[in-house]
Amino acid sequence: MKIQIFSIGIALVLVFSSCSNFLEEKPDIKMVVPKSLDDAEFLLNDYTTMNTAYPVYGEWSTDQYYVSSETFDGVMNLDQRNAHTWTDEPYNDVVQWQRPYKVVYNANQAMDIISKLGAESASEKAKNLIGMAHFFRAFAFQQVAEVFAPAYQQETASAEMGIPLRLDPGIDAPSTRASLKHSYEQIVSDYKVAAGRLPISETIKGRPFRASAYAGLARAYLYIGDYQQAYYYADSSLQTHNELMDFNTLKATDNLPIPKFNVEVLFAAVSANAGPMSLFNGLVDSILYKSYENNDLRKAIYFATNVYPENSYGFKGNYDKANNNLFVGLTTSEMYLVKAEAAVRIGKISEALLAINTLLQKRQDTNNYVPITETNPDVLLPFVLQERQKELLFRGRRWSDLKRLNLDARFQKNLTRIVNGVTFTLPFNSRKYAFRLPEPVVSVGKLPQNNR
Repeated sequence: MKIQIFSIGIALVLVFSSCSNFLEEKPDIKMVVPKSLDDAEFLLNDYTTMNTAYPVYGEWSTDQYYVSSETFDGVMNLDQRNAHTWTDEPYNDVVQWQRPYKVVYNANQAMDIISKLGAESASEKAKNLIGMAHFFRAFAFQQVAEVFAPAYQQETASAEMGIPLRLDPGIDAPSTRASLKHSYEQIVSDYKVAAGRLPISETIKGRPFRASAYAGLARAYLYIGDYQQAYYYADSSLQTHNELMDFNTLKATDNLPIPKFNVEVLFAAVSANAGPMSLFNGLVDSILYKSYENNDLRKAIYFATNVYPENSYGFKGNYDKANNNLFVGLTTSEMYLVKAEAAVRIGKISEALLAINTLLQKRQDTNNYVPITETNPDVLLPFVLQERQKELLFRGRRWSDLKRLNLDARFQKNLTRIVNGVTFTLPFNSRKYAFRLPEPVVSVGKLPQNNR
């Protein structure tokens, strides 16, 4: 009974936790107040809250896929259609904003509980839970920033609006948007605290460990263009955990060939409902599909041939072994790609080749594998970026990659779609790359909307 009452109480709090004044009601003051180390662990072990329903607006807007007119007209809701066509209209679905801030609330609540425990707060278990809390908060902040804040540029980051940084469990203080620079400083700071407190290994699925925190740092530093640090932390993550699946051992004829919680997963996280990008709705871009060579096992592992529309393909390579959500977590395969890209950019060509070849050896037919030997960085970097797109397809990385790569004239790309005979375009470096905040957050939460 105590657990049931506690669960109900926490659920009530979470409803009101996305930002102050989002709803006017207050949580039930008669609920059981969490106060023990076990209570803190209970909050952080809530897989549904902490590991699922991360924002997917950005991926809906990418160039990885398209949809049939039947799907666009008959399946997709208004917000999905607007995101897909870059139509700059108000968004009303608050869930993709609210759910990450539930993660933040749980993390802050756990930290607050542990800080009041006295001597018990110095235990190894408390130390690990503090690391978990900081990791979850960093990951949630990072997911929100990649979708709702603009691309990161060193010279403008202090002036650009970032995201609200809720750092304690209180719900009465008003929310404000920190600068983009401050937002990423907090993300990096939280990951570093996590790296110093998380264990080397973790047997409970869904919980982060030290390599997870290093991977989060590598992802963050790559996004903000600090390639020295991106290389360092990708390498640190791989030194801690470097396993890769050998695609030669997977069964390509399976409906979903990639195992859930496989050896590559450093942190399991999935998006909110994939909607237009689900297996039965999202059609893989034909040019992207054709870029996979015949000896590339991903061509059979990742893609399912559709009966309708003819000559189209769905994506079945989901790392959560799911049809209706995108895996957006951290993996060793991503870390090999971060290390390879960062290494090229800082002149470590041999290290870049070792990283990319280590990955590709596990993705290509063993009997036809040929290592990459290109040493010209102007040729190698585009190759690594193409492999990044091909490997991390439908993994929550493309939107942030488009944003950061658009800052480099060599990789700028205008996106174009034709839907029902109408052409839609998203120019590179458009302000639309920072998604509109949901209207309830702006009108009720009193947060400033993104600039246009």
